[in-house]
Amino acid sequence: MKRIAALVSLSLLSGVVAAESVTVYSARNDQLVKPLFDAFSKETGIEVRTLTDKEGPLLEKLKAEGANTPADVLLTVDAGNLWAAANAGLLKPVQSATLAANIPAHLRDPGNQWFGLSVRARTMFYNKIKLKPSDLSTYEDLANVKWKGKLCLRTSKKVYNQSLVGMLIEENGEAKTEQIVKGWVANLATDPLPDDTKLLEAIAAGQCDVGIANTYYFGRLIEKKKDLPVGLFWANQQAGGVHVNISGAGVTRHAKNEKAAIRLIEWMSSEKAQNLVADINLEYPANPKVKPDPLVASWGTFKQNQINVNKAGENQVAATKLMDRAGYR
Repeated sequence: MKRIAALVSLSLLSGVVAAESVTVYSARNDQLVKPLFDAFSKETGIEVRTLTDKEGPLLEKLKAEGANTPADVLLTVDAGNLWAAANAGLLKPVQSATLAANIPAHLRDPGNQWFGLSVRARTMFYNKIKLKPSDLSTYEDLANVKWKGKLCLRTSKKVYNQSLVGMLIEENGEAKTEQIVKGWVANLATDPLPDDTKLLEAIAAGQCDVGIANTYYFGRLIEKKKDLPVGLFWANQQAGGVHVNISGAGVTRHAKNEKAAIRLIEWMSSEKAQNLVADINLEYPANPKVKPDPLVASWGTFKQNQINVNKAGENQVAATKLMDRAGYR
C-alpha cells in the first residue's frame, strides 16, 4: 500500500513557532486539502499539521495510540467510515451552533460526533446514443428484467456501494433490497468494475447502457473528454431522492487542541470556505447557502434523500452480507 505522510505547517516553514496548532489525520489526498488548510492558517494564524493515509490504517492508528494520539481532527470520506470511527469511540461530541446552522441535519451525526463538509451524489449515468432520460427512473428499477445485459456496477468491495445498499435497506427493508440487488446482478453486462471512472468509460464505449457512479468522477472525466456520450440522470426524484454521501470530519476523543479543532471544522463549514471544500473535487457544498462549481451547477438541481447518512454506517455490515448473498462481487 502506498502511504503518504506529511506534516504541513506554514509557520514552521517560515521559522516562526505558532501560538496554536491543530493536527489532522486525513484520508483525503494532500493536493485536495492543503489549499484549505493553508487558507485557514493564513486567516486564523493556527498551524495545521496533517498525517495522510487510507481510512482503515488511520482508524487503526487512532485505536492504537489511544490517549497518546497527536490527532485533533479526523477527516475522511463516506459516512460509513465516520460512523465506524464514532462507533469505535474515536470521536467526541461537539456542541456547535455554527455547525448546527451550516450543516443540514441529515448530513451530520445525530450525536454530533462528525459533520459532513461536502456532498457526494451517487446517481445514474447512461449512454446518450442508446437511451433517453425518460427511459430511467429509480435505483430499484435497474433490477427490472428490461435492463438485462445493460447494467454496469462498480465492485461491491468499495464503501460507496456498501453505503448505497445500506441506505436502500433503510428505505426499503432488507428483504426487498436483497431482491433489488439480485436483480442488479442478473442484469449486469460485465463483471463489476474496479472504479467509477472505468464504469463511465464502459458506458461511453457501449459496453453497457446504464450504471451508478458518484458525480465528481463524471465531472473529472468530461473535463478531459467533453464529447463523452454519457448523460447524468437524477435518480428517484419522484421517490425518496438521490442517494448522497459525504466527506466530513470529527474531533478526536483525545484531542489536545479541541478548541482549534472545532474552529477548523466550523471554518470549513462556512460560506467563505465551502467553495474551496467542494470545488477542488467537483463535489457539492454541504452548506446549502453555497452554490456549487459552475460545471457541477450545469447538471441541474436535484432532490436529496433526507435519510440521515449515519444509516449508511449503521447498515454497513448488513449491506455487505446482503451483497454477498446476492452474488454481487
